[in-house]
Amino acid sequence: MLVLITYDVNTETAAGKKRLRRVAKQCVNYGQRVQNSVFECVLDAAKFRQVKELLVNIIDTHTDSLRFYYLGNAYKEKIEHIGAKPSYDAEAPLIL
Repeated sequence: MLVLITYDVNTETAAGKKRLRRVAKQCVNYGQRVQNSVFECVLDAAKFRQVKELLVNIIDTHTDSLRFYYLGNAYKEKIEHIGAKPSYDAEAPLIL
């Protein structure tokens, strides 16, 4: 399933800046950054629970926020991209 993960981390303190870097680093491990604080992640249920737990344990729930949008398996019909930074196919073969 495709899950859109967005986050807003308060960076007014050094600890907040560190949390922001940690959240971004974890999201990069599971998906593709499509905007500054927005990641598209193709995950099964187990991987989703894993990344969600990791992120919840990083943020400060009093000052930061996470949002998860579940787009399911038929996500290609639900996404329209216009503008810069061309879209990508999350399930296409990766050529190294």
